[in-house]
Amino acid sequence: MTTADQSATQARSTEELIAEYDAERPARHITGRLAYVIGALALGVSLYALYAVFNPMPVLPYRMSFLAAVLPLTFLAYRPGLPRRPGRRSAARATDNPGVADWILAGLSLVVCAYPLLGFDMFIRRTFEPSSLDLLMGAGCLLLVLEATRRTVGAILPGICLAFLAYAYYGGYLPVDSVVGHRGYGVERIVVQLYMGTEGLFGVPLDVAATYIVLFTIYGAVLEYSGAGAFFVNISFAAFRRSAAAPGRTVTLAGFLLGTVSGSGTATAVSLGSVAWPILRRAGYPREHGGGILAAAGIGAILSPPTLGAAAFIIAEYLKVSYLTVLLYATVPTVLYYLGIILAVEIDARRFGTHGVEMETGSAWRLLSRFGYHFSSLIAIVVLMALGVSPFRAVVYATILAFLLSFLDREQRLGPRRAVQALSAGTLGVLPVAATTAAAGVIVAMVTLTGLGLKASRIIVDLAGGHLAMTALVAAVAVLLLGLAVPVTASFIIAAVIIGPALQTLGVPADAAYMFIFYYAVLSEVTPPTALAAVAASAITGGNAFKTMMMTWKYTLPAFLVPFAFVLAPAGRALLWQAPLPQVLMALAVSAVAVIALAAATGGWMVRRAGWPERVMSGGAAVALLYLEPSSIAAGLALLALALVVHVALRRPITPHHIQEGK
Repeated sequence: MTTADQSATQARSTEELIAEYDAERPARHITGRLAYVIGALALGVSLYALYAVFNPMPVLPYRMSFLAAVLPLTFLAYRPGLPRRPGRRSAARATDNPGVADWILAGLSLVVCAYPLLGFDMFIRRTFEPSSLDLLMGAGCLLLVLEATRRTVGAILPGICLAFLAYAYYGGYLPVDSVVGHRGYGVERIVVQLYMGTEGLFGVPLDVAATYIVLFTIYGAVLEYSGAGAFFVNISFAAFRRSAAAPGRTVTLAGFLLGTVSGSGTATAVSLGSVAWPILRRAGYPREHGGGILAAAGIGAILSPPTLGAAAFIIAEYLKVSYLTVLLYATVPTVLYYLGIILAVEIDARRFGTHGVEMETGSAWRLLSRFGYHFSSLIAIVVLMALGVSPFRAVVYATILAFLLSFLDREQRLGPRRAVQALSAGTLGVLPVAATTAAAGVIVAMVTLTGLGLKASRIIVDLAGGHLAMTALVAAVAVLLLGLAVPVTASFIIAAVIIGPALQTLGVPADAAYMFIFYYAVLSEVTPPTALAAVAASAITGGNAFKTMMMTWKYTLPAFLVPFAFVLAPAGRALLWQAPLPQVLMALAVSAVAVIALAAATGGWMVRRAGWPERVMSGGAAVALLYLEPSSIAAGLALLALALVVHVALRRPITPHHIQEGK
């Protein structure tokens, strides 16, 4: 690595970049004996979650006990805010242990969450006539969850929760016959809805965090501590070695594999970028294009099986289907997503005249034969679920397998100390998700209480004039805008209860509606003007943040268009594997051609540099093909063929000017 590369990648450490740009990471750097105390508490939560898999508890008591365990840890692991004096950032991190106020809030959160468990049966009987203490504890729990959410993911989501609470309380002042009016609800009714049942703070979103997600964060931590993350990066670099497009392909593959460990698009982009950007730079990639590849590869990991993002678990819970079914939904879109990135990489290799870069990683076959066992646990999850094992037990068995296989590597074996660290890290990784899902439960409860979901769906449908295409467009924009403000999991939950009914009202099946919302919730992380994954990648490459966002948007464009086929195309559900196999294969083939046409349109390259006439025709062909009807397929193929004829006839030369233009 050159000195310039080192200055670009070491100006800020990977850890600092993740802490700054990824909202779902512990923010404190706790030192001294207290680090052992908090590690022990986190270890206890992980063991409790694993124990509950084999010794299930009643649903509501388990959710309450889980929140009672993780909410105090959140106040200890996250600071109230960022250091106020930038010049003292490192000093603030060196003395970042929780203070007296943090311990008080941790104690109070334990009390308010555990209070219902002290006399659970009597507590449930008082639902219709709560005591003053019940209401006080419920209000306290609400405030503490909102504060924990503010600490972990920022103030916007708590602010949205407060807006929904205000709507529930003050909605009675609106005309009852208006679109959004209702009879209004008092404090007692609101607190009961939030605190004394299976909705609200202890609703389905929190249940997903307490069951699926915590187990997967533990699994990801065990994989990381066993050396799987480093292996995934090394095998990716060893797989593509000589060709001009090899660096871009390598980053794409490494992002996909590394994402199974990190579970976060932004964290994957940053972790990968610290290793891969010097390679991309030496290969000849401009800063913004290199950052775009990093961000697109990182986000793709949470769109893809076998882990997907946290929202995928919520889809399984809402639809009452197995998690394996949701993995099946995502299979074809994942193929199309990565096909789009690979095509963009191939085009960039020609536009910028990139070249291969030698890496001292050894033979791919040698790495695979020595460390290929790291793939075993990933495969085991899918196989076990296919055999009928519950996803909870499947991921626990995969975690045990990853733990046992770690002893094949003397340097990475999970002895007692490293095993404890991995289990503790698993719990710390779920803290922001737990806070977010509990807060999202507030929104779900208020939407249910006031009937806002059906009212909002009518507003959206009316705004779109009752047309499905316009409704889908409005829904996509709404989810993207929502995702600019709140994390992926929260934006999906909010959109599912408000926007989902609008799509279903017009005949869109529930699975297609939820997958449409899921993809746009994830894609909000690469959508300007925020696009955290792209901004983080630009911090590594030193490129312009906005230009990096636009490059990322270009690489991920197929993921923005393919979901429309779910809801608009008559055969669109075949892309979710909800059709006979021949139809699925036909939809995949046609959509693949559409992605190729789209890559030509956005990348400006076919046989050689493409001009605007060919690009416009290719873009139109992609849209026509994605409608997946025989007539539209024929029109799309004809338009693409015409674009190719025009392109060959014009015979534009490749000149150094065109290559340097990209740089």
